[in-house]
Amino acid sequence: MIEVHAPGKLYIAGEYAVVEPGVPAVLIAVDRCLTVRLTESDGAGRVFSSEYGRMPVVWTRDDDSSGIVIEHQPVDYVMAAIDIIERLATERGLEPHYYDLHIDSQLDDPSGRKFGLGSSAAVVVATIGAIDEYYGLGLSLVERFKLALLATATVSPRSSGGDLAASTFGGWIRYTGPDRAQLLVDLAGGSVTDALASSGWDPFSVTELPSPAGLELLVGWTGSPASTERLVSGVERKSPSSDPRHGDFIVESSNLVDSLVGALLTGDSAAALDILREARGLLQGLGENTGIRIETDKLRTLCEVAERNGAAAKPSGAGGGDCGIVLAPTSADRDAILRDWDAAGIRRLDLAVHAAKGAPKGAENDR
Repeated sequence: MIEVHAPGKLYIAGEYAVVEPGVPAVLIAVDRCLTVRLTESDGAGRVFSSEYGRMPVVWTRDDDSSGIVIEHQPVDYVMAAIDIIERLATERGLEPHYYDLHIDSQLDDPSGRKFGLGSSAAVVVATIGAIDEYYGLGLSLVERFKLALLATATVSPRSSGGDLAASTFGGWIRYTGPDRAQLLVDLAGGSVTDALASSGWDPFSVTELPSPAGLELLVGWTGSPASTERLVSGVERKSPSSDPRHGDFIVESSNLVDSLVGALLTGDSAAALDILREARGLLQGLGENTGIRIETDKLRTLCEVAERNGAAAKPSGAGGGDCGIVLAPTSADRDAILRDWDAAGIRRLDLAVHAAKGAPKGAENDR
């Protein structure tokens, strides 16, 4: 049996803007994980997950053994991950095999409600990792990330890949995404090997960052799951790239993210707190300009409680529910924050940052 764990993620800054190629965001990997266990099978492969109900998804190969045929729905991220790495294994001349995947997740609550910690990304990263080990492909972390992004882009072309990067590399990272449209063109017109060498990767970068000095991370969950894809699509419809306000938002977000990166690198915790507050204001302005409810009532309460007790806070990710993050200096009244959250029906998630796995230093993408 092969067992691979992939951590969840939280956005610290750069949400919405990061969907544009080359535009930065800061993310962290969290110490709750999704686990994929792979066991060899015969005649067909099966995927067991509570997401699919009591019966597994069964997959087989078509006659030339190079593609995946799904016996029943859903066509989701797991199947896309299996398909992309099976294609690569075929291109490398490896004999195809069947295997079962058993998926267990700590990224949801016991009732199955999602915390907004990137379970879709984690399952792709863990699936790619398990099959890589099974076939002995010897992929680097960057290659695993690239395969995970190619798989995800076939399901959700506008997904930035930031969650995949956090799940792949761990720790605190600065991330910029590739040109997914170009990658999909190259993937459709050639091999997976061709797509891995595409010029579409040029804007991609991942840089490991230090944890903020003297600041504690607190994460609150509103109890209301949100659809990132729906929210991002809604913002893009209301603020298309042709809108001058869109360009202004991208520039301001990029400046804030790089200021935050600078504060983290120099250990300037006071600056990091101020930048996080500015990042919240930027998201509030985006919500007002588009009419999209990014900061819900509970997220606003979460942030205001933190602010009045000496910390900085903002929604994490697309907003609309899910989680808010807090950076709290030692002077903040941590107990008051947690007490007031509890009174407002906001659940603190007991999360820490997952250890870094070795993101490339600097802006290189290890092409």
